[in-house]
Amino acid sequence: MKPSDFLSKDDKTLITNAIKSAELNTSGEIRVHIENRCKTDVLDRASYLFEKLAMHKTEKRNGVLFYLAVNDKKFAILGDAGINEVTADDFWENIKENMLSHFKEEEFAKGLEKGIEMAGEQLKDHFPYQSDDINELSDEISFGNE
Repeated sequence: MKPSDFLSKDDKTLITNAIKSAELNTSGEIRVHIENRCKTDVLDRASYLFEKLAMHKTEKRNGVLFYLAVNDKKFAILGDAGINEVTADDFWENIKENMLSHFKEEEFAKGLEKGIEMAGEQLKDHFPYQSDDINELSDEISFGNE
């Protein structure tokens, strides 16, 4: 199965809408990337994609990547330096645990939606929406290794 077929059309809409909704309240940027395989350490792969997707180029270094390797059952959440400087040490772990509870029930879209909402709430506190804010990164889900 192609990674782009992992989620239904409705699931993709749910996730994209969650990103748009979260970004209405923050200058932070959120992306989701899904692929089949992760042959290296999951955080190393997420870091590589973070750079490849130019997420490190946001003005305030406040990008978040939700990465899933569906066949290998791996996922990671990676926040840029600006976020990690201002959030609690267990911030990403709390989101990851919440998402994992949904993933165990095979509710992948719901897990992503909840993780995006949780990240958005924190980003809103630390990086509030500015009236001159521009959407620096696409809200669409990206897919790898078809």
